[in-house]
Amino acid sequence: MLERIREGSQGPWAMAIIALIVLSFVFAGVGSYLTSNGTTAVATVNGEEISAQELERAYQNQRAQMESQYGESIAQLFSSEQYLADFRKNVLDRLIAEKLIQQQATNMGLRVSDEQIRETIVQMPEFQFGGQFDNERFQAILRQNGFQVADFRDYLRTQMTQNQLAAALTNSSFALDGEVEQANALQRQTRNAKYVLVSSDEFADSIEVTDADIEAFYNNNIASFDTEEQVKLAYVKLSVEDLKGRVSVDEDSVRTYYDNNLGSYGTEEQRRVSHILIEAGDDTDAAKAKAESLKAEIDSGADFAALAEANSDDTFSAENGGDLDFITPEMMDPAFDEAAFSLENVGDVSDVVETEFGYHIIKLTEVKEAQVKSFDEVAGEIRDTLLYDAAMEKYFELQNTLAEIAFEVPDTLDDAANAVDLPIQESVLFSRNTAPAELSSPGLLDVAFSSELVEEGLNSDIIELDDETVVVARVVEHQPQRTQSLDEVREGIEASVKAEKSKEAAESWAFDVAQKVRAGESVEDELAAKSVEWETAANVQRAGGTLARALVDTLFSLALEGDDQVDVATTVNGDVAVVMLEGVNPAPALESELGESLKQRLAQVQGQRVYQQYIDALRANAEVTISEAL
Repeated sequence: MLERIREGSQGPWAMAIIALIVLSFVFAGVGSYLTSNGTTAVATVNGEEISAQELERAYQNQRAQMESQYGESIAQLFSSEQYLADFRKNVLDRLIAEKLIQQQATNMGLRVSDEQIRETIVQMPEFQFGGQFDNERFQAILRQNGFQVADFRDYLRTQMTQNQLAAALTNSSFALDGEVEQANALQRQTRNAKYVLVSSDEFADSIEVTDADIEAFYNNNIASFDTEEQVKLAYVKLSVEDLKGRVSVDEDSVRTYYDNNLGSYGTEEQRRVSHILIEAGDDTDAAKAKAESLKAEIDSGADFAALAEANSDDTFSAENGGDLDFITPEMMDPAFDEAAFSLENVGDVSDVVETEFGYHIIKLTEVKEAQVKSFDEVAGEIRDTLLYDAAMEKYFELQNTLAEIAFEVPDTLDDAANAVDLPIQESVLFSRNTAPAELSSPGLLDVAFSSELVEEGLNSDIIELDDETVVVARVVEHQPQRTQSLDEVREGIEASVKAEKSKEAAESWAFDVAQKVRAGESVEDELAAKSVEWETAANVQRAGGTLARALVDTLFSLALEGDDQVDVATTVNGDVAVVMLEGVNPAPALESELGESLKQRLAQVQGQRVYQQYIDALRANAEVTISEAL
């Protein structure tokens, strides 16, 4: 079972899942996964907690991805409290599913070797320069996130172990030839149609909207006329980035920094090693004895690569004579790392080394010595670092000043702004769900809508937007939540009622026409009265084309004979059509290449279904508790 799962984790699905790790790394950074402040749990899964911070990070990351993909149009969706609640629930459900898979993978004894982790890291585009793994870039990115190599390795081990199970499940699905043929027959079938389309506006002149209609609509939809509480803020924003223009760095400081930090501007020694791995399994003594026997053969002159290919349990490296390519300090297991970097000369072979994965014999095959960059190569980088440090120092100095003056003179921001030589900015009126991006921090919103700012009209304390940005704010205008009066919304209601009644009249007319067509009666007079006529559409496909989606969906639900040959469709803008099926054109013969592609897509869909069913089964048998506060 474990071997099958390992094999499954090598396929394209596994690579796709690993890509998700890379993507999440880009959006959130390593730190967002490996650190967690606070212990408030929003859910527990078999005793393991999912913290509020985890949920908030996942929510913010997923929302940011949607906003990046769809732009500002997505903000309208998030302004709906119901959509927002459903979105957060879906994010939490995803976190619960990930936790269940992770627990199941652990229970099944799945694991990931150091070599697999190393291969994954080397292939990550974030750590590459010019198409090759760049160790210096790798180290720099981790340092920027405040973590050591070991931290990231542990994080990756957890993700990849979880993904072994997910990949095995999705890779287990397949599609039969008959299913592929049937899918082709349905998907590539085309149809011929006759239809008549009438605009609901054609019926608007005959529609009368009474006061009773307006009042009924208002009362039946009263919640939709509630406004959200809104505030308009004046604020002073202090950021490290803005302060870089107010500090400077001299060249002597750059040179001194270089001389004092030479170790930071060199590449670490890299060693290319090969190894033979004997997994411990249930009989550690036998495994150790086998490793020692192989070491004795090597000492007697046996070929290391041949022994690795024939005996190593690391099948990936065994195919290349045990070669693991270049490694750097702390990239591998500590015991492996120590042994590899203790070998003195190329060609030297270590004694048997024990790690959590088994017993290794390590051979040094190549060494790249550590190198130090020249001052000219790194002067610009050092200058930026010192400039940042100076701006940060200024930032903390001005932050204290801003906090003191805003507190001492709480009725205005003028004095605080003058003290730090920054402008007072003003926002537009906004609600919690429509806050400008710059002011959308949960911490800021909690303060902005607090009674202290709204009712007492005071300056806020320092509010941290991120590690390098703070603001002090005050409310300059406030609009409480309220229900708009009927007079305020009458015009909009009248238009909505009229549009709905026009659509109903159009549908009624279309159903009458369709009924006459079914009875074999002439409908020319009805069409002439609305200045419309029958139109034809040949070879209509299920997807694409110029025909409205509602008409296509209706067309593909019809039969060639009987009452089901004609029906009514209503488009998204309220127009109505009578649609008649004229003919069905069979799908073309399935080409070999297209058939293989279709088979893969069907297998993928089935794999996703199996994966979701597996998640559902795990959750049904798990102890999952969700906080009532959500």
